[in-house]
Amino acid sequence: MTTFTTRITAMYTLQQPDPNYVVNAIWEVTGVDGANTASIGGNTQFNSADQEGAFIPYASLTEAVVLSWIPESAITSAQQCVQGQIDSMITPPVSPANTALPWSA
Repeated sequence: MTTFTTRITAMYTLQQPDPNYVVNAIWEVTGVDGANTASIGGNTQFNSADQEGAFIPYASLTEAVVLSWIPESAITSAQQCVQGQIDSMITPPVSPANTALPWSA
């Protein structure tokens, strides 16, 4: 069973409409299944027109708050990609081999 974690790795800000207004969060989903680990990065852009709720000053932000801004569908999609990577580690895909032609010795 794969255990997933999501973390924010960077944030980009503008000084409008408020000081240090977050306009982009860079994040990473990591999956661990036994000895197999895989990860994928993503980023989510924010627009002040889409803001819901009160502005939270930059210094008061927590990782959990910023993670809550990322659409659940983006996290789920990233987890599915990570699971695919882990599945390929557990059961590597079979690749065809370029085999010498039987009539050429």
